[in-house]
Amino acid sequence: MSAAGKEEIKESREKLVFHGLCIDFLILVPETVAVILSGSAALLSDVFKYANEVLATLFALMIIRRMKAGGKFTYDYGMGKFETLTRIITGSVMGVSIIILVLFTLHRLMHPEEFEMVAAYIGIPLMIIASIADYHHWQTYRRRSMEDPSPIMESQWRLRRAKTFSNLLLLFALILSVICIHYEWAHYIDPVVSFIIIGFLLFAGYREFSSSLPDLFDKTLDEELQLVILRELSGSFDKYDEFHGVRSRRSGSRIYIEIFLGFDPEQKMGDVQEFTATLKRSLENEIAGSVVSVVLSHE
Repeated sequence: MSAAGKEEIKESREKLVFHGLCIDFLILVPETVAVILSGSAALLSDVFKYANEVLATLFALMIIRRMKAGGKFTYDYGMGKFETLTRIITGSVMGVSIIILVLFTLHRLMHPEEFEMVAAYIGIPLMIIASIADYHHWQTYRRRSMEDPSPIMESQWRLRRAKTFSNLLLLFALILSVICIHYEWAHYIDPVVSFIIIGFLLFAGYREFSSSLPDLFDKTLDEELQLVILRELSGSFDKYDEFHGVRSRRSGSRIYIEIFLGFDPEQKMGDVQEFTATLKRSLENEIAGSVVSVVLSHE
């Protein structure tokens, strides 16, 4: 793909994520007003969830703009570390949000209050709009991710998918609360739905930590990819003398792999170069998005 084509793709990604961020802000503000006026635990949980998602989308936009600006390979690995660090920060904020929400929701569960209709007046039309917007972005991001695979686009379409289902759940809860407002048991709908939304946050926070910590400590390759490397090396065991290990790093959509091999001092340099070039091409074809380096090592 030409440089102009790549630049156009990055520009398109930036616009998509920026539009999604603007819509999130437009939904977050009136929903916050509804929480202040009604004291709804479910809406409060959704506000915290939206705020965390806004933070994640803002970080994604920063990363896209930094990648678009480029740096002539300066701090190539560091940019990947920054992407990982932002996910850990997002996960940490989610953890704090969950603690606050659990305490508030437990209080509302032990001391249930009558449903405030202002939550429905603002929340129902807002959740309808949010569901439509998030579903649209979910499909758009997913198509873009399939056309041009990227960790950011993949995380964004998964985020929008979760938001769509969460919005529909809250919409259902608000409608049910309005229909059953005269029943005493309906007072528990709000805190129960709040706990379900907390579950969404808990799962998202765990996913951020579990997927980011290995990359932060350079444990990038999963077992399947390690087996691909070992299979290639075992098929050419007569071309080198010693195997000293593999290191890998992730930077954006790239996986940088360093393979440390020892060779017979009597072996011709031309044969070594031919073997390492063949190994590099083979692995880069089998591992999508990889950049392989074979390092000559004595230990």
